[in-house]
Amino acid sequence: MKHIIHIFLALTICSAAFGQSDSLSKRPVKIHHAEPLYIDLIRDLGARKGEKELNAGWGMEELKGYVANTGFFEYEFSPVNRLGLEVEVPFTFYKPEFDHDEDEEAPRNRMEGIKLASQYTFLVSPKYNMSMAIGNIHEFRTHSFYSLSHGSAPLKGHSMSPFFVAAKRWGRRVHSMVYTGPEWEFNAGEKRSERYYQLNASMHYELTNGGNLIGVEVNQEYSGWRSETVVRPQVKLMITSNLALGLVTGIPVNLKDNGISFLARVIFEPPKKRK
Repeated sequence: MKHIIHIFLALTICSAAFGQSDSLSKRPVKIHHAEPLYIDLIRDLGARKGEKELNAGWGMEELKGYVANTGFFEYEFSPVNRLGLEVEVPFTFYKPEFDHDEDEEAPRNRMEGIKLASQYTFLVSPKYNMSMAIGNIHEFRTHSFYSLSHGSAPLKGHSMSPFFVAAKRWGRRVHSMVYTGPEWEFNAGEKRSERYYQLNASMHYELTNGGNLIGVEVNQEYSGWRSETVVRPQVKLMITSNLALGLVTGIPVNLKDNGISFLARVIFEPPKKRK
């Protein structure tokens, strides 16, 4: 783990050095890449200073005997060129199915926590239509509403997820992206952490009307020898120039342990102030 953190810090320092040249230009170069709708980025690759975005989402997932209703609120912004920051608040509410086992304890409703994330684009190559970035997500996990009402401390634990992103545009309309990195979960009172690794790949086709997308996202998570893969067909529809709706269906490869899911995401970019 220490070696990975050292490498991550070194890449951050190097990326900051590459980014110094951006300050010489009022509008640094930026390549348009299609962003996946489930594992979305902290900000656009090559983000420019002053960019902002608000996201709100709601979804459903079938579990054993229950339906999980999930939601989130996100705020993304870029204080300087190529750097994106994000604050996200996810939450989950559970509803039992008609045929669930009454002796089985129900999952408890909760605000999952607070996510603080950063992302820096250290490479923008117009020649190859490629961009690369590194980042980190730190989530403070909270107890359920029930536990909090019965005297539990607010924080249940936290997690850290450094990641790497590489994206390429093939011609005018085809976009591909790879998002990958480890994750460590630390729970209060436990000495050892849970370790995961995620590998996410996406491919999108941009329709004639700018911003409308159809594509697929493949999310893979590894924990020891166990792996889970979910295929997520998706579509993004531009309602106005700064308002979009994303629709995602999750189809797990192993339907015995996981159910089909659905996610709707509303994406709003506030208009830029005229100077």
